[in-house]
Amino acid sequence: MKQILVSGVLGLFLSLIGTPLLIRLLASRGYGQMIRDDGPKAHHSKRGTPTMGGIAFILATIVAYAATKLITGDKPSISGVLVLFLTAGLGLVGFLDDYIKIVKQRSLGLRAKAKMAGQLIVGIAFAVLALNFHDSRNQTPASTKLSFTTDFGWSIGPVIFVVWALFMILAMSNGVNLTDGLDGLATGACVMAFAAYTVIGVWQYGQWCGAPVSANGACYEVRDPLDLAVVAAALMGACFGFLWWNTSPAKIFMGDTGSLALGGALAGLAILSRTELLLAVLGGLFVLITMSVIIQVGSFRLTGKRVFRMAPLQHHFELKGWSEVLVVVRFWIIQGMCMALGLGVFYAAWVAAS
Repeated sequence: MKQILVSGVLGLFLSLIGTPLLIRLLASRGYGQMIRDDGPKAHHSKRGTPTMGGIAFILATIVAYAATKLITGDKPSISGVLVLFLTAGLGLVGFLDDYIKIVKQRSLGLRAKAKMAGQLIVGIAFAVLALNFHDSRNQTPASTKLSFTTDFGWSIGPVIFVVWALFMILAMSNGVNLTDGLDGLATGACVMAFAAYTVIGVWQYGQWCGAPVSANGACYEVRDPLDLAVVAAALMGACFGFLWWNTSPAKIFMGDTGSLALGGALAGLAILSRTELLLAVLGGLFVLITMSVIIQVGSFRLTGKRVFRMAPLQHHFELKGWSEVLVVVRFWIIQGMCMALGLGVFYAAWVAAS
């Protein structure tokens, strides 16, 4: 458990001191946020705020993980490295998107096809690699079975698994991206989700099939549960440190660099911890906000009418007169309830299996 404490503290410290350094660097180069004219008018005052802040917590997470391994003398696991690869890879795609927005002064950044291609390349590489690297128990980081709190049902095969993993990665990375519209909203929500995966990793390690199990034989068939908890703790700490500077009024935005990376990290943790469908509960706020966009677009195309004043959902409440801080805090409460419900379901499933 020492590894989890060290990685979380290092992630927090590195992000807390690294973010203001990044703010100064970005501000000196004029790398400020573009604000779309069709957004809430209150957001126009944010024009020019440094963006691409995701660089800070991505680097903090990677360095915290590597330093933890050096300090504790423990070897990195392929599962931990794969989650970091997915996080950094999608962060790179987001960085290119943010950079184009700033340099070319084009608010939409990368062309849709180019952005999708980048996400697909990273996602496919992650999914394929996750089905390799067998350990001494012949376990690979990922499983070709679907999972909720553990694997269930028949194997869907490697090809369908890659498609399923891609869907999860695209859905969650874009879900966090849609949530990142108000100061601190996505960052705070991700802190809670990563906290949940830290708890899940610790619990799975305590009931791991690779160690002596209880008399009834119940255990979790996950390859590297403790190391997944180490990565989740580093991500949680790094997001906490970034939130100090990202909360209202934000001194820096995470940009697509950060939102795509965090969404990818959540999807990677869910896939490798065998809690794929549970992620929809643990990350309930991201699902809710994504659904608001789907409903808005679908309703407008079918009926010509809008369900919400504006989508994503957080902007609907802004236009109803809620202050930005009020929306953020109430949405954090929703995410907190989703996290609690998800952990409750996870534990209840263990009790039922035992």
